Amino acid sequence: MSTATTEPVIKAALRPIDLQGLTALTDKNKAEPSVGKRTLKAKTVAEGQFRNLTYVRDLAPVVIDEPPGLLGQDTAPNPSEAVLCALGACLAVGYMANSTFHGVTLHTIEIDMEADIDISSVWGLGDIPEDKHVGFSAVRVKAHIAGTTEDGDEAPRDLLDEIVQNANKWSPVAGTLRNPVPVTAELI
Repeated sequence: MSTATTEPVIKAALRPIDLQGLTALTDKNKAEPSVGKRTLKAKTVAEGQFRNLTYVRDLAPVVIDEPPGLLGQDTAPNPSEAVLCALGACLAVGYMANSTFHGVTLHTIEIDMEADIDISSVWGLGDIPEDKHVGFSAVRVKAHIAGTTEDGDEAPRDLLDEIVQNANKWSPVAGTLRNPVPVTAELI
């Protein structure tokens, strides 16, 4: 019988964010909350069928498509999957900010998401009774985060849970999914 002990494998730290910059940003927004209010803009251009390019700032376009079962070319996530992408990225940003604030160096962030959706309305052309729920009926997020405290110990589970819960509570994307938001559309 071997008496050798195995040490836990610690992954390299994720690229950190600047604590001083984070502190300055939070202090500025506490002192003057109106500074944090913005209008985000995007422009979507259809390529044909269900493939679309969405332009944000000066970045490369975000491609959105539908899977073959929804008559798309299957070249990119569909719009609902893109919402999950946005949610995961927003939560990951929150995990990084909250862990930095709490002195935790994260080594792993992996977020599994599932959303239930009824697509039988087929964009308003299929099953469309007045009481039909359109969009996600439930979203489930499972966060896998691991890190170390300033003294090099593994971050305690209760602290990691606090980080996950706070990021979820204050995520703009999660908040958009939780709260009714007026959406208007007009032909121009």
